[in-house]
Amino acid sequence: MSEIIEPKSPRDPAIRITLLPRDTNSAGTIFGGVILSYIDMAGAIEAHRRTRMERFVTVAMREVIFHKPVFVGDLVSFYAETVRIGTTSITIRVIVEAERVGTGREEVRVTEAEVVYVAVDANRQKTKIPRLPL
Repeated sequence: MSEIIEPKSPRDPAIRITLLPRDTNSAGTIFGGVILSYIDMAGAIEAHRRTRMERFVTVAMREVIFHKPVFVGDLVSFYAETVRIGTTSITIRVIVEAERVGTGREEVRVTEAEVVYVAVDANRQKTKIPRLPL
């Protein structure tokens, strides 16, 4: 049985970072893979916060569509919220927004994704997620 979590408006980012020239592709925008890596980290941070468990593995990242590019110097925020907690898995929605440099705080939605993690023990075997008080 899985527990459905009512999404809330996440305004406290799991991660906030300014991306640098080393993160760019030949078109001068930030590599999508760099963004995907931070999505995975932001989701894992939320999973740890929500369950107090130490170990998760990523099993799926659903439908990542990039709506806007990220440029060098943009302040990028990764907002994470728990969508569902199952017996051994947890689903996290990560929303990515970029604050453009030098534009008077223009913020754009870059992408979002649902990431599914499975809890594992020290032997890397699936383990149950304990129910914590909300």
